[in-house]
Amino acid sequence: MYKGGPSYTAQSAKIIRYAGLLLPVVLVLYGLYIQAGLVDSVQYVNDVSFFAMSFLWFVMGIIQFLFPSRTKLDSALRLIAYHVLAAGYLLYVSGIATPFVAFWLLLLLASNMYFSKNGLSLSILWFVVVVAVDIVLHHDVSPMIVTYDLATLVAIILSGLVTLSLSLAQEVDHTALSKSKQQESLQRDRVLTIVNNLADAVLSVDMDGIIRVYNAASLSLLDTNDSLNGRYIDDLIKLVDKSKKPVSLFNQLKTTKGASTRDDLNYVFNDGEEIRLEITYSPIRSSYSRSKKSETHDGYIVIMRDITKAKSLEEERDEFISVISHELRTPITIVEGTISNVQIMMKHPDATQVMLTDAITLAHDQIIYLAHMVNDLSTLSRAERGVSDTPEDIDVRELIHKLHNEYNKDATTKGLHLNLDITGTIGHVYTSRLYLEEILQNFITNAIKYTKIGSVTIIVKQKLGIIEFAVKDTGIGISKSDQTKIFQKFYRSEDYRTRETSGTGLGLYVTAKLAHKAGTKIEFSSRLNHGSKFSFSLPVKPE
Repeated sequence: MYKGGPSYTAQSAKIIRYAGLLLPVVLVLYGLYIQAGLVDSVQYVNDVSFFAMSFLWFVMGIIQFLFPSRTKLDSALRLIAYHVLAAGYLLYVSGIATPFVAFWLLLLLASNMYFSKNGLSLSILWFVVVVAVDIVLHHDVSPMIVTYDLATLVAIILSGLVTLSLSLAQEVDHTALSKSKQQESLQRDRVLTIVNNLADAVLSVDMDGIIRVYNAASLSLLDTNDSLNGRYIDDLIKLVDKSKKPVSLFNQLKTTKGASTRDDLNYVFNDGEEIRLEITYSPIRSSYSRSKKSETHDGYIVIMRDITKAKSLEEERDEFISVISHELRTPITIVEGTISNVQIMMKHPDATQVMLTDAITLAHDQIIYLAHMVNDLSTLSRAERGVSDTPEDIDVRELIHKLHNEYNKDATTKGLHLNLDITGTIGHVYTSRLYLEEILQNFITNAIKYTKIGSVTIIVKQKLGIIEFAVKDTGIGISKSDQTKIFQKFYRSEDYRTRETSGTGLGLYVTAKLAHKAGTKIEFSSRLNHGSKFSFSLPVKPE
């Protein structure tokens, strides 16, 4: 359907259609009055012209009502036809100076509606032509016709000018409104683009807690593909506090006066899993709500972020600092006290060489303990930062023989046998040399440390493209209760035999981290008083 100027609306077009259907009825009735002699008209020509025009009026009215115009050309032709019929009716039936000339105003409005000011101007011009023709044809019949026609012309022209002024003002308003709508649409699109590209979940809810706008991150955070529009926020986002007590987010929204943030709430999924959320919420205040005296707003904005990992890391960091400070305090205190005692004993005449030697040995042992702790922490730091994790081609047989030669002296000093079980073709692996050596060194040093009698065996075997590394000992073993905790940082068994040897409790924790970085997993088996076996596997590097 063709839509014309700025004044065109579906409702106005409907009114014009009904008017086009009703107008012929009124004009024909008025013409019948003239035909019957009830109304004088010097312009009435004959019945044939009247009935012909009446027929055409009805045909045009029915067409206009049943078949609305679809194109600009169709609308133009219909308006021309109506103007011609109206001119004929005024010139040859009713005359210009009749009450029904007011129907020309309907033509002015229709012209303006479909073709704006150009159509309106042409309609006025055509009426001027009709008046001029009427004066030329009938001025000799009655001198008053000229006066009446000119007065009617002035009235129609004034009405047309008023309509034209209103049309121009409406066009300006329409242009400004269209520009404003375009700017608003552009701003809305920009805001939606920004919101949808935010990593944080953003929700907008109305005064009743019903979600009206949300971004893609909201679906990701809530782990759903369903639409959130129209959902009540408390039904969708189920929160609990640290004591597992349910918390209503909508109640939090209603009580806030400005921007508020909470990071102590957990979101509970349908399967019972929980994540920690940081929730920032604030009332939405428009310029209208700010201008009102009462404190009102237009809803709420809610921003949510998953901080489960961040909070876990923060708590882990705090725990790490607490434990490491405690672990460092004891050896440092022993070293400081021992050295102070040595300084005093060196000035005392009764101090013997044995006493000084024992004190220095104790301090040295604690320094070694601290050195091991610093080494473990340094290795852990490098692993976390990915330092020295570049993989390289490693000859496994060569590496194992190197480690055997390196630790054989330590084992012999304790009266142990450090055995090497490596047979057949082994091949190469492609991994970080630092990680692989650190893992094997931790296994070997632990095995020697916690074995009093017997042997420690380094086992390397290759089968079906997989190389298995293992270190087996005949030491004190690990109890079932300790087996679930040995990979925790700073954990040391309460077994007195374990406490007899120094240790930081970081060795196996660091080893597990390195194994994960190397793409493998540590397996172990142990039995109290029967020894332990730690192992892991890596694929053979293809030739």
